[in-house]
Amino acid sequence: SYARQFLDQMERPDVDLIEGLPPTVAIAQKSGTTNPRSTVATVTESYDFLRLLYARTGTPHCPNCGQPIQRQAPEQVVDQILGLGDGSKVLVLAPMVRGRKGQHLDIFQKIRENRLMRARVDGEIVEVDAEPPKLAKTKPHDIEAVVDRLVVREGVRARIAESVDAALKLGEGTVILSVQVVDGWEDRIFSTRYACTSCGTGLAEIEPRTFSFNSPHGACPGCGGLGSFRKFDLDLVIPDRTRSIDQGAVVVWESLAASERSATRHDPGLASFLKRHKLTRSTPLVDWPPPVLASFCQGEVGVFIGLLSDLDAKYASAKTDARRAALDSFRIDAICSVCDGARLRPEARAVKLGKLAIHEFTALSIDRAREFLASLRFDRTLERVGPPLVAEIDLRLGFLDKVGLNYLTLARAADTLSGGELQRVRLATQIGSGLVGVCYVLDEPTTGLHPRDTARLLESLTELRDRGNSVIVVEHDEATIRAADWLIDLGPGAGLDGGRIVAAGPPSGLVESGESATARYLRGETPAPLGSSGRLAKSPGSIVIRGATEHNLKNVTATIPLGALTCVTGVSGSGKSSLVLDILARSATRRLEQVGPQPGAHESIDGLESIDKLIVIDQSPLGRGPRSTPATFTGVFDEIRKVYVKTREAKVRGYGTSRFSFNVKGGRCETCLGQGVRKVEMNFLPDLYVRCEACEGLRFNPQTLECRFKGRNVGEVLQMRVDAARDLFENVPKVARGLEALQEAGLGYVALGQSSTTLSGGEAQRVKLAAELGRVATGRTLYILDEPTTGLHFSDVAALLVILHRLADLGNTLVVIEHNLDVIRTADWVVDLGPEGGDKGGQILVEGPPNVVAGTSVSETGRWI
Repeated sequence: SYARQFLDQMERPDVDLIEGLPPTVAIAQKSGTTNPRSTVATVTESYDFLRLLYARTGTPHCPNCGQPIQRQAPEQVVDQILGLGDGSKVLVLAPMVRGRKGQHLDIFQKIRENRLMRARVDGEIVEVDAEPPKLAKTKPHDIEAVVDRLVVREGVRARIAESVDAALKLGEGTVILSVQVVDGWEDRIFSTRYACTSCGTGLAEIEPRTFSFNSPHGACPGCGGLGSFRKFDLDLVIPDRTRSIDQGAVVVWESLAASERSATRHDPGLASFLKRHKLTRSTPLVDWPPPVLASFCQGEVGVFIGLLSDLDAKYASAKTDARRAALDSFRIDAICSVCDGARLRPEARAVKLGKLAIHEFTALSIDRAREFLASLRFDRTLERVGPPLVAEIDLRLGFLDKVGLNYLTLARAADTLSGGELQRVRLATQIGSGLVGVCYVLDEPTTGLHPRDTARLLESLTELRDRGNSVIVVEHDEATIRAADWLIDLGPGAGLDGGRIVAAGPPSGLVESGESATARYLRGETPAPLGSSGRLAKSPGSIVIRGATEHNLKNVTATIPLGALTCVTGVSGSGKSSLVLDILARSATRRLEQVGPQPGAHESIDGLESIDKLIVIDQSPLGRGPRSTPATFTGVFDEIRKVYVKTREAKVRGYGTSRFSFNVKGGRCETCLGQGVRKVEMNFLPDLYVRCEACEGLRFNPQTLECRFKGRNVGEVLQMRVDAARDLFENVPKVARGLEALQEAGLGYVALGQSSTTLSGGEAQRVKLAAELGRVATGRTLYILDEPTTGLHFSDVAALLVILHRLADLGNTLVVIEHNLDVIRTADWVVDLGPEGGDKGGQILVEGPPNVVAGTSVSETGRWI
């Protein structure tokens, strides 16, 4: 009933009738998780079976000394004694003290209270019933109570069982059997609980939750199961040590308010610290002795709290999101020093199956993990437990392999996956669920997939279909279109020019359609894509990345020509993102802005001095909520607000530009706070957004909406598509220029106020490109784009290429991570990585113009070109 009261508020789909709708599973293309606890293993549910496998079949080891720990039932100990053979002599001992100093009079008293007369002290049997032996206080001792002395023969099983039970009780779960052998006596230690027989370390019961990093029973106490933590990075906090404190060496202090910055610089503790070490605030940090600089950063007891501790305190006490975000820009993710990134407690990390602990297993790539599982052998007692669990895990890993993700590791955090990767992980999970009669809806599953791997994905989709399911795929990939049983082509254009079914039927029928833009491409009637314009010959130099070893990169040196369009290609998981985003983009950010995450592992980068601006355009959304729109992101809405301030009604009422902002009080609708929709938090369903009943989605209050420009109020303008708005503002140059940039990016059909959360990854990238096109460029900008063709039709790709080549012709340097063959063919330079993904990738197979790559036999990309 709680949910039902809100469902009526939702806009109903504008459709007359839907027939034959089966249960439906929608697998979206958007990155669906920002939870740092979510991994590939947990998303696919493989980790549930893996935890059970390790709990039931793994061998615990002592986290202190590394010795294997085995738990045995009392009956097994009795069988061990009887298995020695008739005539064997055995002492049944209960361990009381192990390596502890003292006279231990209380221990001997306890032995006597249990009506035992003998003990073994430091390897010697002594009588304790009359007077205990005198031991040296300063020397460590081993003491075991002698519970029984036995000779194995027929009929003594009951006596042995009684003695073993008594020894286990007195030894708190541990019994020592001292067996007579040819040259003396040999000790054999048994335990009915998880306890190390060498150092005495006890372990809790090994259960599946022991291996859960999302449970306090298994999570590392240092990082809480995250494997990492945020900390201030000294290279960001003090980027230039040739400066003094007064010259702003501590950059993070410069971001503080003037009063707080002055108070921090003149802190009494800092003054005492400097005086003690005979330094001043005008002494460059490079002239400080290294131990003193370390004390300045870490603190000195009783004198100065330390720079890093002071920053931690400032971050913890920050009262606004803006202040916290400013400080957070000087922090980086650091691997937890307690678990070394494994996320688990020491006890969980010490349980091994084969030769691997569970965190070592999840660190393997999917294909290597399957090889390890195939090599496992279980003894007779575990045959009914181990193989079925291994089969369940291998089944799920096999599905990941089928959809082209064999290069991933199970420990890979889900929030680091691309939209396409995460979608295929979900697809693998659905294939493994074995459902029948379900309708699967997939949004561009080939996103981020090399053409070579598309065939493997199509096999998985075909398997879902053959099982009795319906599979509906929104897709632009040619191979997927040709493999379909039935096609529905919408168009003929976008926005107001689209919305009609141009063709429907098998692929052969679509190819013959005269109105379809898709059909024209499939028939090969589209013009050949733009070629290189000789920019390589004019290139003023190159950016050279040397010795890159981040993730799977194998000491790579890559060349990127300046003033040209470079494509970085390779099969999925070959190391493209590591090279371009983790190393190049982060290094350029730090050089230009003195802030940002730690760059990936590499030796050096030459040529960045030729760059004066960096623009990274990735697949991340423009914003997190309905407030972020194409109009606000590109800055067009700022100019539109200036137009409305000049209207007659606004002048009469004295309205300023803030009146026409839906982010501040005054002009916005206060019912929805300017969002146009209200968020309804559901208990058992995803949050709902319903249209605001007060402003009917227009975002502003009635007084603001009374101001009109050419008959349109500001709320109606936000609901207009870019093409229509361009006509409305054709005589307002600044607005028209921004709208033309959106049109050039192929986004004329997008509404100005459309929520950024509803844009696809490709649309979001093109909005970012349009924002840059509308700004004045220096010609020395480095553009880095991550698969900009995501979500683009063949004709849209052609429009995108016009933009990219125009930016390159202006002298800018473009580096594009891409699988689209049209983009690769038109590039000036290609850096192809491979030959495979994961551990088998990370090498540069070929560098050069596309025709050189096409002639390289070892390059998968070259073969497809």
